[in-house]
Amino acid sequence: MKFDNIIIGGGLSGLTCGIKLAEQGRKCAIVSSGQSAIHFFSGSFDLLSKVDGQEVKNPFEGMKSLASNHPYQCVGLDNIKRLADEAPKLLDRAGLTFSGQADQNHFVLTPMGVMKPTWLTIDDFTRFEQNDAFPWKKAVILNFSGFLDFHTLFVQDGLKKFKVDTQIKNFAMKEFDAIRRNPSEMRSTNIAKVFDQGEDALNEFAQKVNELSEGFEVVILPAVFGLFNKNVAAELKAKVNKPVVLLPALPPSTPGIRSQILLRKRFEELGGTYFLGDNVETGTIENNKLLAIHTNNHGDIKLEADQFVLASGSFYSKGIVATREKLYEPILGLDIDGDVDSKKWLDEKFFNDQPYMHYGVKTDSKFRALINGKPIENLYVAGSVLGGANALKEGSGAGISLLTSLHVAEELLK
Repeated sequence: MKFDNIIIGGGLSGLTCGIKLAEQGRKCAIVSSGQSAIHFFSGSFDLLSKVDGQEVKNPFEGMKSLASNHPYQCVGLDNIKRLADEAPKLLDRAGLTFSGQADQNHFVLTPMGVMKPTWLTIDDFTRFEQNDAFPWKKAVILNFSGFLDFHTLFVQDGLKKFKVDTQIKNFAMKEFDAIRRNPSEMRSTNIAKVFDQGEDALNEFAQKVNELSEGFEVVILPAVFGLFNKNVAAELKAKVNKPVVLLPALPPSTPGIRSQILLRKRFEELGGTYFLGDNVETGTIENNKLLAIHTNNHGDIKLEADQFVLASGSFYSKGIVATREKLYEPILGLDIDGDVDSKKWLDEKFFNDQPYMHYGVKTDSKFRALINGKPIENLYVAGSVLGGANALKEGSGAGISLLTSLHVAEELLK
């Protein structure tokens, strides 16, 4: 099978790149091994939240202090500003509405009751403009009986710092009786499916919320609305008499899976081919060009393309693998930007900036992958498989995924 572009990896980075290319008429394929990090989506995309442990108000200003090998610096700060304006528009075309400004972080309330700085927040969730106050002083925290993935006591403890008077209430509905008998089935996605099936359950739920929230200023709920129907959260808020603040529950994330579904749908509507549940095992390289890749499901059938993009993720997605002896990229054996000595991968203090978090596939200035220091002319790298950043410490993971993917797509379209 022959394509213009093949992208290895079907998460946020791969889908963003694929949509951008397909919008420009490219015949694209994405090979995805399965679940991506979008399933852990907390409702917000971070651009840059901290630099050297200090909270950042303006991500663009903070980027000036980043190391020269950081993906943002490699893309170029002028390009980053332009692409940061383009990214939410691409998401909106896929049916995902976000709000936020790239030059001014806002805040979201976490499941720990802490205000966290971020860039873009999906419209299910509530934005806050300051991190030292909560707009309401009397809140009710509601949870489904038997739903263990929403830790109400953490939320309550966190809100005490803002001097909020809170009360926790659990409630039951007959629609959840069957799944509540089995704790493994009482997950956010299964709850969401009940509300997706029609208005009866949502109306009953809204009525219960109105009854339980009497005497309170705001209602706090787990984000378990709108797995397949993106309008459910908005419909709920319209039916409840008080402001509703949704907080993420433990994965799987309902808004995250919905985001994955909508991004894939957008890609396929544009003519893209999405190979789900397939692993790329190896590739054929000749004269510094990748000619084809070979996957587990396709056997002897080669997937050929003029250009390829590696967006396979970092350690979590096994885009990079570590053994006791070495770090390596498992598909093509690409060069890794990381220390050869395994003793230097870790800092003995767990909460310090861990060196291995900065490791990734090494590229040239055009984001082309290297083997033995030489670029593969038609293989580009995007997303968290790149080195140079500790996305966890910086709060930069989604921004790197989105913006390096858009940048690489532009390189391919030249």
